[in-house]
Amino acid sequence: MSFSWTPHRFAGGALALDVVNSVVLRHDATRRIDRFAVRDQMRSFPNAAAEFCAERALFGDIAPVTAENEADFITLREAIDLYFRERILNGGDDQLLARLLEALAKTLRDAGSDSLAAATAHSTLRLISMPDPERMKICGNCGWLFIDRSKNRSRAWCDMAVCGNRAKANRHYRRKKEETPWESIVS
Repeated sequence: MSFSWTPHRFAGGALALDVVNSVVLRHDATRRIDRFAVRDQMRSFPNAAAEFCAERALFGDIAPVTAENEADFITLREAIDLYFRERILNGGDDQLLARLLEALAKTLRDAGSDSLAAATAHSTLRLISMPDPERMKICGNCGWLFIDRSKNRSRAWCDMAVCGNRAKANRHYRRKKEETPWESIVS
């Protein structure tokens, strides 16, 4: 199956969330896909982020994660996901925050300052200190993390064009399926 980084893959609104969202269907063990499990996809991510990421102006050119830092980068990604998912669902957890801060410190000590890992760490620090953390949400369709920047804070999907349309089409299909044949003729 061919794969390319598209604007939809950067719907998180922050580099750290786009990195976390590199795991597709994280909540479904049978269909889960880790895009960074394929080294070429991890290596091409910084170029795509430079084009599509909402924070691209903050970081400039980002170097790919080096082979020796890949395991630490994945540890950072998972710590980011665990902490922010818990914060969204239950208001936060000090143990998960400590684990995240440890991963951030290790990344900032060991990764090159122009690397994807360092940029992700800086993006994460910006998210931790976000003035209105209730804007961070979990997509109701795919489970990705995203920042709701809508005026009335009512966004429910990471990307209306993909997840929003799928959810609306699914709801329409279920309603039509539940109608009796007589109701569909009358309407």
